[in-house]
Amino acid sequence: MSPSSPAPLPEAPTAEHHRETLGIGESAPRLSWRMRHAPPGWRMRAYEIEVVDDSGATHRSGRVVSDESVLVPWPAPALRSGERRSVRVRVWGSGSDVPSPWSPALEVEAGLLEPGDWWAGMVGPSDRVMERERPVLMRGSLTLPAAPRSARLYVTAHGVFEAEINGETVGDEVLAPGWTAYPSRLRYRTHDVTRLLRRGENVLGAHLADGWYRGRLGFHGGRRDIYGDRTGLLAQLEVECEDGSIVRAGTGTDWRCAPSPVLTSSLYDGERHDARLEPRGWSEPGFDDTGWAPVVPVRRAPATLVAPTSPPVRRTARLEPVEISTTPSGSLLVDFGQNLVGRLRLRLTARAGAEVTVRHAEVLEDGALCVRPLRHAAATDSYIAAGGGTEEWEPRFTYHGFRYAEVTGWPGTPAPGDIVARVLHTDMRPTGEFTCSDPLVERLHENVRWSMRGNFVDVPTDCPQRDERLGWTGDIQVFAPTAAFLYDCAGMVRSWLADLAVEQYPDGTVPFVVPTIHAPTWTPAWPAAVWGDAAVLTPWRLYERFGDTGVLRDQYASAKAWTDLVAGRLETDGTWRRDRQLGDWLDPSAPPEDPFRAETDPSLVATAYAAESSRVMAEIAGLLGEHEDRVRYRALTGHIRAGFWKAYSAGEGGRLIVDTQTAYALALCFGLIPEEHRASAGDRLADLVAEAGHRIATGFAGTPLVCDALSRYGHVDTAYRLLTQRESPSWLYPVLMGATTVWERWDGMLPDGRVNPGEMTSFNHYALGAVADWLHRTVAGLAPDAPGYRRLRLAPRPGGGLEWAGAVHETPYGTASVHWRRVGDRLRVSACVPPGTTAVVDLPGRETFTAESGEHVWEDAWASA
Repeated sequence: MSPSSPAPLPEAPTAEHHRETLGIGESAPRLSWRMRHAPPGWRMRAYEIEVVDDSGATHRSGRVVSDESVLVPWPAPALRSGERRSVRVRVWGSGSDVPSPWSPALEVEAGLLEPGDWWAGMVGPSDRVMERERPVLMRGSLTLPAAPRSARLYVTAHGVFEAEINGETVGDEVLAPGWTAYPSRLRYRTHDVTRLLRRGENVLGAHLADGWYRGRLGFHGGRRDIYGDRTGLLAQLEVECEDGSIVRAGTGTDWRCAPSPVLTSSLYDGERHDARLEPRGWSEPGFDDTGWAPVVPVRRAPATLVAPTSPPVRRTARLEPVEISTTPSGSLLVDFGQNLVGRLRLRLTARAGAEVTVRHAEVLEDGALCVRPLRHAAATDSYIAAGGGTEEWEPRFTYHGFRYAEVTGWPGTPAPGDIVARVLHTDMRPTGEFTCSDPLVERLHENVRWSMRGNFVDVPTDCPQRDERLGWTGDIQVFAPTAAFLYDCAGMVRSWLADLAVEQYPDGTVPFVVPTIHAPTWTPAWPAAVWGDAAVLTPWRLYERFGDTGVLRDQYASAKAWTDLVAGRLETDGTWRRDRQLGDWLDPSAPPEDPFRAETDPSLVATAYAAESSRVMAEIAGLLGEHEDRVRYRALTGHIRAGFWKAYSAGEGGRLIVDTQTAYALALCFGLIPEEHRASAGDRLADLVAEAGHRIATGFAGTPLVCDALSRYGHVDTAYRLLTQRESPSWLYPVLMGATTVWERWDGMLPDGRVNPGEMTSFNHYALGAVADWLHRTVAGLAPDAPGYRRLRLAPRPGGGLEWAGAVHETPYGTASVHWRRVGDRLRVSACVPPGTTAVVDLPGRETFTAESGEHVWEDAWASA
């Protein structure tokens, strides 16, 4: 480090996987920090953490000799409900006995950690007010003897809500509190509402709608009242005033309620809002609510209330239309140029009673909205104007998947800004980027990102537009590696895994959808590979990408129950044949009306996954010190592998009797073929891809693995030809057809522009976009080589006619990147290895070597690549 270089400095610590640390649910949150200005090769040798409470009392860990900086133990007495702490860290680096400066501070505050901390009661609308699909307004008042010094609102609902204090909206989240396994886990959130309160009378109000709790969910008409037939609000306000007094107020039987100006609200069908019915000032002091109805108590066990582990759903972007045209019927057809998930915000001037209606769709057919793929989701919003000036409106409690909107009844001609789309998703921190010289491949990657955004609306769903939008376990299982690269989704997925564990059947069966609902064909669930394996493989992916052993411990009983269930269903030869399997769901050979009919034997898929999950279980058991389980699962893995090879080997080299792309991809990536036969099996896979014209022939099970299997066993060029194929079925065919998200089916839209006749034709489905993980790890060459990227693997494999490619990822240790470029007849690779980590570098034509942290450039003859 030169004399003028800044000294290494830790960034402000983070707590667990929280993006926001107000109202956390951990009494002893683990801490992490990253370094700035660290010189090349720098290593941390020790750290000290300082924790300061509101009184100024300080607790210091003392100098802790360790090189760990990710999820290190909380060093101070445990937090109690509502307690605040200021946390900072300093470190000692290699070759120095002088500590760094103290980091900026992290401010962390606990939520309500014990059931006994809840003294407010949940209340709901009375029968006089409650109507099917119609939201309600609720209000209560409190008086403060002095100005507030500090105020916290702890709030949740049966349904979805938006709170207001004195006429101002509380927070910026939407669709709160989200969707969890409500009987066992209901999230609440903590808000700092100090600035919204004042001395004297104050009013706390809320809009409350059915949402996931009481609204219609599921396909074939779905079901209502899945969790209960009455919505409810639980709000607890705790205020410390400037005069030292403490005021507590919350929902109770003194609250009042009334019908909302929203006439109907449904997640699937949309909202109809009559602005003429808005009671002006209803959430402010002085409003006359004598005509409102009393509320009724609603039962809710405080022990089931949990603090969030991830950010809420928010409006994260605003898109202007790229084109507005007029249909033959006189309606406006609005094209946003991007298939998105969210809703419109309208700004208009209209006479009282004028109604504007908005219908949504992902694609057009014959120049008009194609709504058949929505099935029984009306996806229609309507606004009835109050009149008297410019009005703005956005639905509160619905969302849609759409690129196109048909607007009927618009008064006049819309000006710029009058019709805009608001993008909604869980507000995760973006962490990964990929770029390359082929704009079609870049667009494919952007499509994957947009599909993740649209399907991470509190729950990792399959699709965001039709009468489904469910947390299918198989989809996130195959997509988790890609998701963990693109966004910091650890907290959100951990919450979903907690729901999976509580909804798992007593025998270990994993529901097909989490949170689980009654769904024709799919409930009760049965043991099915790929989908059930989410219990084992999804926690493992979080561990690999975030270095968090805590998720393995939390999910261990769930993962073990699934693995033991499968072990008991194997034949004596180690194969899994006895249950109905989804197999390689939606491979391109399956007819539109029967996605089960894939080319690959579903028992082969099930047996392969049984081997992989038992292998991973042995690894997890070893990490957690469960040594007897480790031995048992290793033996189980060997038994299944032997059974697989005996049952499916064709007896000739690496050939399989199930001669499909998916069969070889699974067998090679899961280590099911003896090592001496893997090269010939890779050759056969390459031949199959070539025989198919370098078109994809895989579904949910094979797609994430086929390019890996090819590139691992000497067929990088074939993998690239598969990636860059433009004819259907392929990854780039939808791109050339104008897709801006990933499709559910390879041929969701036919070459003539007609929509696939299958019942399941979503144009926003991330599962087949799992290939993006291969783009990151192999095309760009950036992957973890140790959990949490403590050690990186930099192994780009140029090809496919690309001139350059690269990836950037925000690891727990800092920014990692790799970029390669063809320069004449040479290959130039540049990389950034974060402080405190190393990298295994595996470049074409070179022996593997290790690189220390810092910036690097390597250059070799292109021919060696």
